[in-house]
This record gives sequence, C-alpha cells and structure tokens, in this order.
Amino acid sequence: MLKGIDPRLNADVLYALRAMGHGDVIVLSDTNFPSDSVARDTAMGELLRMDNLTSAEAAAAVLSVLPLDTFVDDFAARMQVVDAPDEVPEVQAEVQAAIDAAEGKPRPMVGVERFAFYERARQAYAVIQTGERRFYGCFLLRKGVIPPDA
Repeated sequence: MLKGIDPRLNADVLYALRAMGHGDVIVLSDTNFPSDSVARDTAMGELLRMDNLTSAEAAAAVLSVLPLDTFVDDFAARMQVVDAPDEVPEVQAEVQAAIDAAEGKPRPMVGVERFAFYERARQAYAVIQTGERRFYGCFLLRKGVIPPDA
C-alpha cells in the first residue's frame, strides 16, 4: 500500500499512467472487448488488468492520478451503442459521473462508432481490461498535463 494512492491501482497500471505523456490515450475495456489482441498493437504492447472492478470503479481509480486533457473535445470517449449512437447505457452514465467528479464539473464524453473505437484503441498507449461484464463498458481517456505550482 502507498499513502495517497488508490489501492485499486496496481503497479503495472501505475507504471503505464506515469509513463504516458500529454495526449496519450489509455483504454478502459470491458471483459468482452478484444483487449489482448488490441493491446498488442499499442505502445505498451501488452494487456494490463484491473480485474474485479466495474468500468466506473476503474475509471475513478485511474482519474485519481491521471489528469484529463483540457485542450481537446475528445478528452474522454465512449463506444457508441450499435444502431443507437445517442443511447447512454447505465455503465457509461456511471463512468461519466466518475469523470465529472474528477473534473469538478460536467464534461461530456464523445461517442465513437464501434469499429472506429477499435482502431483508435489500437493506436492508444495501453489497454486496461476491467472486470466489467455489462455491454459497452469501453472508454478512451486522453492524458492531460499537471501545471507548475503557482
């Protein structure tokens, strides 16, 4: 255990989050996403895991240490529901709430069509597979910056 670090963050995930630079993207995936094969194409090249956590629990833990990009509209993205792109399932609403809590204000995620999401995920820094079993529990989070002390 480390003081001030969410205990749900394991060493591999912390390493990846620390190594990422401004603009790099991390994927939070559910258990149905082709996480291993997609992760092989990422900068890390291997799958990271946060088993036994929902997407929202994993997002809250990640966002406790990861600043989101404030310069772009796609700072966070959700996989759109096939044939219902504007539908926001409960799992996505829960992650949106975690984002809003971390940001201190509402910042809506953008939706990404399923196959476009796969392509964007392959270009990400890393993939973290959660224990989320609900459909459409897949997200992209773009790392921002931490400003210097005033």
